[in-house]
Amino acid sequence: MAARRCVACGRNFRVLAQVPDQAYCSEAACQRERRKLWQRARRDTDPDYADNQTRAQQAWLERHPDYWRRYREANPEYAERNRELQRQRNREQRARKIAKKNASAEAPPMVSGMYRLTLATDDGVAKMDSWLVELSFVDTK
Repeated sequence: MAARRCVACGRNFRVLAQVPDQAYCSEAACQRERRKLWQRARRDTDPDYADNQTRAQQAWLERHPDYWRRYREANPEYAERNRELQRQRNREQRARKIAKKNASAEAPPMVSGMYRLTLATDDGVAKMDSWLVELSFVDTK
């Protein structure tokens, strides 16, 4: 059996014969990392998968409406840490300069390609929802 270094933890492990391209060891934390990265990549590239995940999460939240309120009550250190991190993100967001529509005398040329649009709220914080769009240049002359 070949030995490899785990991508997640860096320890050496024996490659399973059934998984010749194995990159992660069998430790639970490393497998969680592998699944997390796979799911993230799948959500970014497969709109059906992303939609299904969103609907499943919404359905779960509808069945458990008080989950997060009870969790925060039971874990006040988590809630306080989350509040502080959000305050820090808000301070960083406010510190950034936001370009106005007419900030540039000459607009850069628009390039055709794939772009990700993310909804930003009035306070400048981008929400988790985003849309993958393709922009194509159309000459109107």
